[in-house]
Amino acid sequence: QVQVVESGGGLVQPGGSLRFSCAASGSFLSIYEMGWQRQGPGNQRAMVAAITSAGTTKYADSVKGRFTISRDNAKNTVYLQMNSLKPEDTAVYYCNAKILDLENTYLEVWGQGTLVTVSS
Repeated sequence: QVQVVESGGGLVQPGGSLRFSCAASGSFLSIYEMGWQRQGPGNQRAMVAAITSAGTTKYADSVKGRFTISRDNAKNTVYLQMNSLKPEDTAVYYCNAKILDLENTYLEVWGQGTLVTVSS
């Protein structure tokens, strides 16, 4: 069974910073992409940032220049550094991993979500 476990999150003032990590564990052949999505109050879940095993990154326009995603392939772990946080960044953040399992089937595995609140 493959799972991803997130850590980080919490309450931060506008302009502050937070750092998430997300680790994938279990039995699988490879992870070709890991990333983060978020769901704010009254909004649908949306992509925040993602990174492939080759290091290619993509970001939502709303976080470009403020958020940085990175990855440690040896640890199957992805990190999200969030700077200059704004109240509109308040959301539940979900880590996800796109995995090739032992049966050569592509799976998408989700974390349980972690709440970020940006407020003074």
